[in-house]
Amino acid sequence: MRADQHDSLDRQLDAQKGKSVPALADAPPPSDSGREGSRAALKTAKQTADDRKSLTALDKRIDTEKRLAAKYGQWIDVVAAEQRAEINGALRGVLVILAIAIFGLLLDHWLQRILGNMSIERRRVATLRSATRVMLQIGGVLVVLLIIFGPPTELGTFLGLAGAGLTVALKDFIISFIGWFVLMGKNGIRLGDWVEINGVTGEVVELGMFRTVLLETGNWTDSGHPTGRRVTFTNSFAVEGHYFNFSTSGQWLWDELKIFLPSGQDPYPIIDAIQQKVVEATSESTRKAEQEWKRSAVSRDMGSIPAAPALSVKPVIGGTEVSVRYIAGANERSQLRAKLNHAAVDLLGAARPKPESDQRKAHGTVANS
Repeated sequence: MRADQHDSLDRQLDAQKGKSVPALADAPPPSDSGREGSRAALKTAKQTADDRKSLTALDKRIDTEKRLAAKYGQWIDVVAAEQRAEINGALRGVLVILAIAIFGLLLDHWLQRILGNMSIERRRVATLRSATRVMLQIGGVLVVLLIIFGPPTELGTFLGLAGAGLTVALKDFIISFIGWFVLMGKNGIRLGDWVEINGVTGEVVELGMFRTVLLETGNWTDSGHPTGRRVTFTNSFAVEGHYFNFSTSGQWLWDELKIFLPSGQDPYPIIDAIQQKVVEATSESTRKAEQEWKRSAVSRDMGSIPAAPALSVKPVIGGTEVSVRYIAGANERSQLRAKLNHAAVDLLGAARPKPESDQRKAHGTVANS
């Protein structure tokens, strides 16, 4: 369009070429017709000057548009080259991701074969298998993200955000790891200790960096037998909660033996015999418990507590109830209770009066002799 305008103006200027306005100084006094001709010539000269200015502007605009067209042509070539490079990079990224996936599958199969050939417990093999698979998956995802988004430009900001995110996500593990140091301290727990954690009582069978495993037992005062259940706690309870450690060096426990004596017989010989049996059976544990209590940090308080068996007798309906409270080691508590129960049954059987038929048989045997 601008070229057409340029050609039209150029033809007009060629048509007006050669025309000029007569000099006013040399011309005779103009008449009316001469004045009209001068005005027409002057108008024509002004129109010619305006056309020349327009022609010059059109020349500049045409030159500018030609240069812009050349630049745009160059930019189109650059954009096409960039598009080809991006497509090639995307294809290479897809190939690398496929290669990573294939390598991960081969590595996972290889680790499965290695773990299958190891001579360890099946549950441990399953645990290791799960851990290795999760680690492979996490590693593969991180590599794929690096390929897709590229390495971070602001490394400090990236590390700060990653650290904050990991701290929030792994809060329990971090607290559990700190709790492991607390449990390994002076006032912590050890393997074999009898403890209570979150209402669960049992013996410590495993003390790891993140978890504590108890072999659960029954109620502390009723029974010390294991229930067969393994209870696992994260070590965060040592920092955020509380726990009870019932163990001393000997793990001493108070136990009680109760016997009912029916009325109609003298209870004192049986009471004396039972007390003697308990004293004989618990003499060694009583001596050791008193020695340990005296060596403890609170010896001024524990030293005044006697460890000797304590006897209690009270009348009840139909007879007399005898209670003997004694100290026993945690490991031998059940055996000692069974031994004392057998001794009490034997004493009660020996003190029981014989039936009349047995007495008559005894008298008949004496008479025949």
